[in-house]
Amino acid sequence: MIRFILMDIEGTTTSISFVHEVLFPYASKNLEGFVRSNASEIEVRNELEAVKKTVLEEEGLKISDEEAIQKMLFWIKEDRKHTALKSLQGQLWKAGYESGEYQGHIYDDVLPVLKKWEKAGIKMGIYSSGSVAAQKLLFGYSDKGDLTPYLSAYFDTKIGHKREHTSYQNIQQSLDIPANEILFLSDVEEELDAAQIAGFQTIQLVRPGTQASQKHKTVATFEEI
Repeated sequence: MIRFILMDIEGTTTSISFVHEVLFPYASKNLEGFVRSNASEIEVRNELEAVKKTVLEEEGLKISDEEAIQKMLFWIKEDRKHTALKSLQGQLWKAGYESGEYQGHIYDDVLPVLKKWEKAGIKMGIYSSGSVAAQKLLFGYSDKGDLTPYLSAYFDTKIGHKREHTSYQNIQQSLDIPANEILFLSDVEEELDAAQIAGFQTIQLVRPGTQASQKHKTVATFEEI
């Protein structure tokens, strides 16, 4: 029996192209000015210091605020899932969503099934490398309306990285639901592998361009789940 359905975003509920062709370019265009203007704000300051700490640990270099900004712009290009960068991107994207410059993309097959699961008493949540704030914005300002009422939990890389089974153990403990009663949906086989090791049930969404897994159940749309 499934009591909770945990969903990835990119390639699962949302097209990869939306993230790479809308959100990332918006962040690249506006990150520099946003961080410079808000560098004294505690949330921005903390993320800048986290970037500097990573560079010191990985490269042995002490860098300035300006160099930290340039490092983050480089990380955006290489799609690095750094928690500080994701947090700043979430703060940036808030302005874009609220101004109506764009809406979060949701596949057409998703909402009808969320409604069905809600009626069945199944709880739902999100686990994505994007920050919790960014997740809530995408679903709150989606092209299918405000979907946040369907979601009761959000997790990002602060709980652990998505290809590590300990992350899913942490999520299970947070939800306080037996692992075998949680279903994880993702397009990425390595994430499904990690969730399966933690005892979750798994299904892969095979959206256009996704390589079908030979190790997990696969569906093309939410309607097939």
